[in-house]
Amino acid sequence: MPKTSTAKVITSPLSDENKKVTANALQNALVNLIDLSLIGKQAHWNVVGSNFRSVHLQLDELIDLVRGFSDDVAERLSAIGANANGLASTIVSSAKTKGFATEFTSTADVVGGVVDNLKIVIDVIRDGIGATEDSDPVSQDLLIAVADGLEKQHWMWQAQEA
Repeated sequence: MPKTSTAKVITSPLSDENKKVTANALQNALVNLIDLSLIGKQAHWNVVGSNFRSVHLQLDELIDLVRGFSDDVAERLSAIGANANGLASTIVSSAKTKGFATEFTSTADVVGGVVDNLKIVIDVIRDGIGATEDSDPVSQDLLIAVADGLEKQHWMWQAQEA
């Protein structure tokens, strides 16, 4: 017979309504950040062409940054008494990202794909910033920091297309 969980529920510093709004914004951010990190890895493994090494290394930087943001967002979900859901099935059904090719991909196409996917995730994060303005300024502050980091990356990746 399976044991019954004895885990205590994490209480929220937020009202039920503010918790719901904030958790939704954070969960949307989480699934898109996780998918962006997976897209980055897919590109990392399959990039070919001129400037291979610099794009390959820049992908490592992006992946590390996004994975850190994913963890921060997931931990904020826990801190407000909500559950983070990073299951593959949730990412597949919820992420707004465009995905990435499964075959070898030129550096130019990798750069374009990263730029496009970063823009999508930035839009999701900015939506979350707006949604959490009244519901939880602490979560909003976290999402602002995430947007700042992603927008810097977006600029650096776009510069390669110039």
